[in-house]
This record gives sequence, C-alpha cells and structure tokens, in this order.
Amino acid sequence: MAHQPPVTSSRTGSRLPDRVFRLVAEGSGVLIILLITAVGGFLLLRAVPALQRNKENFFTYAGSWITTDTSAMHFGIAELLRVTVFVSVFALLLAMPVALGVAIYLAEYAPRRLVGPLAYMVELLAAVPSIIYGAWGLYVLAPQLRGTAEWLNTHLGGFFLFATGNASVAGGGTIFTGGIVLAVMILPIITAVTREVLAQTPQGQVEAALALGATRWEVVKMVMLPFGRSGYISAAMLGLGRALGETVALLIILRATQKAFGWSLFDGGSTFATKIAATASEFNDQYKAGAYIAAGLVLFVLTLIVNALARAAITTKAP
Repeated sequence: MAHQPPVTSSRTGSRLPDRVFRLVAEGSGVLIILLITAVGGFLLLRAVPALQRNKENFFTYAGSWITTDTSAMHFGIAELLRVTVFVSVFALLLAMPVALGVAIYLAEYAPRRLVGPLAYMVELLAAVPSIIYGAWGLYVLAPQLRGTAEWLNTHLGGFFLFATGNASVAGGGTIFTGGIVLAVMILPIITAVTREVLAQTPQGQVEAALALGATRWEVVKMVMLPFGRSGYISAAMLGLGRALGETVALLIILRATQKAFGWSLFDGGSTFATKIAATASEFNDQYKAGAYIAAGLVLFVLTLIVNALARAAITTKAP
C-alpha cells in the first residue's frame, strides 16, 4: 500500500497565515488598551499631588482657580463641566436634525450622479482647521447673528436659555455663537456615519414596502429610519465626543469670565479644553500643571464614557 503523506502538515501550513493575522490583530487590540491605560495612569499620577494640595472640593467648587500658592490651591471642575456639557449638547441638538436630513437626502432622494460630490462636500467640512472655524465664527458669523441674538434676548429673555448672560450679546463671544460653530464642525461626522448606516438598509425590505404602495417618505419612515436608528444615535454620540474635546475654535470664540455660569446661551465661560489651553504657560510648575491635568483627566473619562455609549448604540439591534 502506497505511503500517504500526513494531512495535518498541509493544514498546518495553510493555517499559519491565519494564526499570524490573529496574533497581530490581538496584539493591536491589547496595544490600544495599554495606550489608553497608560494615558489615564499618567494623568492620574500627575494630578494626585495637586489634588492633595487643593483646599476645595474638586468636583463641586465653581469659583475662580487660584494656583499661585502651590501649598494651598483652590480649583474645581463644576463650572468647567457645566459649560462643556452645555455648549456641546446645544451644538448636538442643532447638528442632529440637519445631519439626519442630509443623510436621508443622500441615501434616498439625491440623483446618483450627485451623491458622490455632495457627500464629499459635506465631509470636506471636517478637513477645515479648528482655528479657521474659530476666526470665522467670531469675525463673520457673530456679527451676522447679532440681530437674532438680541431679538431672542429681548423677547424671550424671561426664559433662562435666552436670559442676559455674563458675556456681551453684541460681542458674540457667547455659547450661542460657539455652539453654532461647533454644530457645523460635528455635522460631517454625524452625517457620514448616518448615511452609511441608512445605505445598508436591506433592499428587499425597501422593495417590499414600495410594492405594497408605500411612498418614498413612507419607506424612509417605516423601513430606513427604524433600521438606522442605532447607527444614528451612535453617530450623535461620536459627534458629542468630538464636541466635548474641541479646543481652538471655542478658545477663540468664548469669552472667559469671572461671573457665574447661569445656563444661558448668552453666557461666556471656559470648557475643559479651553481652560487647559489658555493656561499652558503655568505648566512649568508640577503642581500648577497638575491642577489642569486633573481637569484633563475628567475630560478623558467623560470622553471614554461617551464613546462607550456610542459603541453600545451600535450593538443595539433595530426593532
């Protein structure tokens, strides 16, 4: 009987690339986790000495930061957290409906020959540098919004969102202006992800709805939107994560103020990112730098939470 070569050797040879690819993929995933852990550990390590010298409650103190005397510092994130979340959520509320409308148009209504160029133009907004957005917002957009802002402040000032804030409405250095600019900046992210999700709607379901006599809008409402809901929410969370960390544009637009933040769109103030960027000259001292690094640590954790929520939304199945 003729000798038969072992079958396992050929299988082993064919599986070697798979094993190598698996090791590389697993190594890449572990490397990302290690990098995130290293960043978080570095921030925590540098923040602890300053927190030990802080005479205020770090999470509830909303007064002015006093770090000149490093043996008895006064700082906290309450005000920064409020301004950061407020301007980011305001921008998100402006961007979400516009992004959804653009995504629906590109996925269902736009002629095929225009889909590519229009999508490219929307995504091109993401390539504009933040400093350009900041300068455009303060020197071009703010003067154009002045009349609208003053009308809202005059006629709707009894409602806290439009009440007179701690910054000049005429000057434009307010959350109202900053939020609109921020909405334009996160629009490409939300639009691109939402469009890709809507484009993945099973064609069989779309054709079945049309065969039953549904209009194009009914197809969008009853088939595409339920299918893409989780992707749309995930896109919004990604846009929110981008907004939370925006620095240069808001640093140019928002006017820092010593007055308390009052939840008005016509307030100024500092976000986590702008506070850190504006005080970079104090980083020559480990304790002064540690105070701002502690704020950066909170922003780091906040961003991780938002991205985790976006990931959870992706894994949620549409009804």
